Amino acid sequence: MTTSATTSPSGVRWADVLLTAFAPMIWGSTYIVTTQVLPPDRPFTAALIRVLPSGLLLLLCTRRLPASRDWGRLLVLSALNIGAFQALLFVAAYRLPGGLAAVVGAIQPLLVMALAWGAEQRRPLGSTVWAAVAGVVGMGILLLSPGTVFEPVGILAALAGAASMATGTYLTRRWRMDMPVLALTGWQLMLGGLMLAPVAWFADAPLPGITLWQALGYLYLSMAGALLAYALWFRGIARLTPVAVSSLGLLSPLTAVVLGWVLLGQAIRGFAFVGLAMVFASILAVQWTASRRA
Repeated sequence: MTTSATTSPSGVRWADVLLTAFAPMIWGSTYIVTTQVLPPDRPFTAALIRVLPSGLLLLLCTRRLPASRDWGRLLVLSALNIGAFQALLFVAAYRLPGGLAAVVGAIQPLLVMALAWGAEQRRPLGSTVWAAVAGVVGMGILLLSPGTVFEPVGILAALAGAASMATGTYLTRRWRMDMPVLALTGWQLMLGGLMLAPVAWFADAPLPGITLWQALGYLYLSMAGALLAYALWFRGIARLTPVAVSSLGLLSPLTAVVLGWVLLGQAIRGFAFVGLAMVFASILAVQWTASRRA
């Protein structure tokens, strides 16, 4: 019997790529939800509400304890992937236009490559490097127009968030803890949420009486932006290379730009479409190179 394309190793891998790609696309919607729906100037509260309820829900469903030897690593991953990243993500989202906040984070694939090269003492494939660089350049063309307003704290937060997530992505793959994906996701979300709780308490003003629309915004960020997106992301890390997974992160700024264009009327003109094409080409090139190596 002939093996169908969908059940071949290559077909399975591209299915994993498509599923993993949903995570950064969901994260790309964070910026428009934050600025258009949530109460203003409460980044740490938004991060806390996003991750802690979804983490507790996953732990109630999975009921799986980490091995005693994994607790230290789990705390590090929770801080990098959830606590620090989510806090910095919302600081950037509140201070920068969605597209600009996301494009700064588009350096994540390059950071993962640098970590892999430094830790493993081997140079990544040249074509992969140039494809990732092309994606970052494409985002720059798409977004960095002469009228762009830069806010230093937001830029630094976006850069630090990209570095945190890149390190967490690399270490998650490198350490490979013996836990199901949903249990690993739940523990990281819960522990990251506990790390965020005191920061939100001391740094943010108390929440006012929120509207139904704002409550739905928080619910979307928690159930889709944390529970679903992180489960797909960690599943992808377990099945794909860190560089291949990180390159999909370019879909986050791309989604932020497209949503701003469609829903807020933020213009994309002329040469910006060249940048759009470069980002798509970069993502496909990195995935194709990773598929050949696999």
